[in-house]
Amino acid sequence: MSVVALGPRQHPPRHANRVRLVRRRSQPTLTITVDLASGPVSPRLTRLLDLLGEIAEAGEARLSRDDAPAAVADPNAIRILTGPRAVHQGDRTIPLTRIEYDLLLFLAERPHRVFTRLQLLHSVWGYDHAVPRTVDVHVRRLRAKLGAGTSLLTTVHGVGYRLADEARVIIER
Repeated sequence: MSVVALGPRQHPPRHANRVRLVRRRSQPTLTITVDLASGPVSPRLTRLLDLLGEIAEAGEARLSRDDAPAAVADPNAIRILTGPRAVHQGDRTIPLTRIEYDLLLFLAERPHRVFTRLQLLHSVWGYDHAVPRTVDVHVRRLRAKLGAGTSLLTTVHGVGYRLADEARVIIER
């Protein structure tokens, strides 16, 4: 288990010719990473996870776990099931193509990071000799399938795409 506490970001002075695409963190952040694959979960670790769930339910913190408890998980969140390669939103199964699924999973696994179209072509498609606008087409289709009310992918104009800050995505492995 690792614990990382981050205070509000301190930014260097801006340069006239440089634009920063960083979302400012206004409050301190505590990140706790628990490796549950290393063996059975001890009773003390179970108590810790239950307490974190209660804190998240009370609205005092945001819990983001791949295996979030049902009481904490949002029923309208996008659930990505990696085994069957399926995506669900509530009770609805969202039919995605292979590339749409891979693109969504790639961005969901790397929240708050902006990727250029060429980076996405290389990482998701596996090659970068296609037209970069191919990514735009797949993002547009993915947005259409998820519905207009779902804010999931953010366009960073002049750069590329990233997972939206308010996106509610659960990855179930």
